[in-house]
Amino acid sequence: MKRPHIAIVGGGLGGLAAAITLANAGMRVSLFEKNSHFGGKLMPVELGSYRFDFGPNTITMPHIFRQVIEQTGRDPEQYFQLEKLAVHTRNHFADGSHIDFTADRSEMIRQLETLDPFAAENYDAFLAEVARLYRSSEKHFFPLSFQSLRDYLSPSLGAAILKVRPLESMDHFFSRYFNHSGLRQAVGRYATYIGSSPYKAPATFAMIAHLELAQGVFYAKGGNTRIAQGFAEVAAECGVELHLETAVTRILTERRKATGVELTDGEQISADAVILNGDLLSAFPDLVDEAERPSFRNTKRDRFEPSISAFVITAGLDIRLPELKHHNVFFSADYPREFRELFTDKQYSGEPTIYISNSSHSDPSVSPLGDNLFILVNAPALTAQGTLQIDPEQYKERIYDVLEHHGINIRAHLKEERIFTPEFIRDKFGSHRGALYGPSSNHPKDAFLRPSNASRDIQNLFFVGGSVHPGGGSPMVTLSGLNVAERLIKRYLPK
Repeated sequence: MKRPHIAIVGGGLGGLAAAITLANAGMRVSLFEKNSHFGGKLMPVELGSYRFDFGPNTITMPHIFRQVIEQTGRDPEQYFQLEKLAVHTRNHFADGSHIDFTADRSEMIRQLETLDPFAAENYDAFLAEVARLYRSSEKHFFPLSFQSLRDYLSPSLGAAILKVRPLESMDHFFSRYFNHSGLRQAVGRYATYIGSSPYKAPATFAMIAHLELAQGVFYAKGGNTRIAQGFAEVAAECGVELHLETAVTRILTERRKATGVELTDGEQISADAVILNGDLLSAFPDLVDEAERPSFRNTKRDRFEPSISAFVITAGLDIRLPELKHHNVFFSADYPREFRELFTDKQYSGEPTIYISNSSHSDPSVSPLGDNLFILVNAPALTAQGTLQIDPEQYKERIYDVLEHHGINIRAHLKEERIFTPEFIRDKFGSHRGALYGPSSNHPKDAFLRPSNASRDIQNLFFVGGSVHPGGGSPMVTLSGLNVAERLIKRYLPK
């Protein structure tokens, strides 16, 4: 019997997870990645002896990544080692105070008793509610692979949505448990993990607090890119045909069915189904003529509000800064204004919140000569015309000025440096307008009714990645690949 052949466009975590799952089930799988690395935005950056993870820097839900490999009977520890960080994030506030986030409940309460006694008294209630939100999402949303409108209109799904605070904002929800404005910023920052604003995104996503403050934050020894490298190794061992630096220029269709892909050199690869692991808002229109996707015309694509992007500096220093933890956040004094600037005014904040990942704090081997600082500032997506709203060099200096105000002197110890703008994110990863997470989740419809995992117009064409269900973030992206693969296995390899 002929093995079903699945072509996968894009080698991000979702595409790799799908490839491993399908190949392990006995299917023939061909995966095509246009870049020279696997992992999508989980990209290694090397500047001299300094190594950086372009992203994501914060790893949660380690069981999802391990599951991808465990299903094959292999030991994930042979491919990457995920270590839990005791203290994972130091949050600095405008009033000079700070708090170290940890999954140690007693240590959190000890800090809160000084910083926010109200929060200390209510911390257990807070943990219980975000755990409930997480468990509901894990049961009703994460495992699904949406294919048709019927899936979205399920009565059981509608009932589940109503139980996870869909009409309350994240900031309003957090105000129930925290009085200190800085603390509300620190937990509100979880909205940026899905490219959105804490003043607009549904309180459902407060469940992210459960991941970090109950389950913990993890780091892959040697760099988080080891996860993608491990996935690629397992995929090859399972027989996946992996093609780096091989761009797909067209998804082949016949009678409204996907029949394969066409490569840059004109070679056509036939397939029984195609999985597109890329930003739906750019990859789908780029690879399929508009006439063949009447349910997803360019005008519909343009109606989506893009998520935030990022302005990134990778800086290698000749010194280690003991005041920096693995993850560090320096919050602006006016958080609501910052998000108005990003989403309403579509401009860069004059007083940005600055995130710094210093993985050498936990793993000096990735940067033997000094700290490797991955400095990130939230940025608006590119304009509709594709232009950048700032001068990168000037904005970099502004960021260094703000950090110096906090006692972090970059300029005096800088040995290596590179700037990445939303233009880079658009060009390197094919992200629509440079947005990191596809559509934002600022509105309940966009948060709960993410684009589906299957084309409504073209049979046998499926979508995985952060721009479709279940959403952004490396665990969700990986889940999208697992979910779609399971759907294809049930279709082509029924028991």
